Amino acid sequence: MAVRWLVAMGQKRITKHDCAHVAALARLQLTDKELERFSVQLGELLDHVAEVESLDIADLAPTMHPFELFTPMRLDEPGEVLDSEEVLSQAPHFENGQFRVPPVLGEAL
Repeated sequence: MAVRWLVAMGQKRITKHDCAHVAALARLQLTDKELERFSVQLGELLDHVAEVESLDIADLAPTMHPFELFTPMRLDEPGEVLDSEEVLSQAPHFENGQFRVPPVLGEAL
């Protein structure tokens, strides 16, 4: 699409002036050296876009992801459970069968 726009405008490459215009739209202040470098880089990017646009993808099926994804999951089966009294006895603070944690909103412990 971007390459077609350049061709429609009678250009084959992005110019330093085009790069300055895009920079102004983005409210960027670039030096002449930066404009020169970025116009070359944008030109190379547009060349790559042209290559991708030229690919024949008519026979390719649309995909959401190039590889089939699989998330292995284990069975949800009950197992060994720790004794709550033993676990709470090792906590620095507990109250009413629950861990007491440091304050979040300035409340006292």
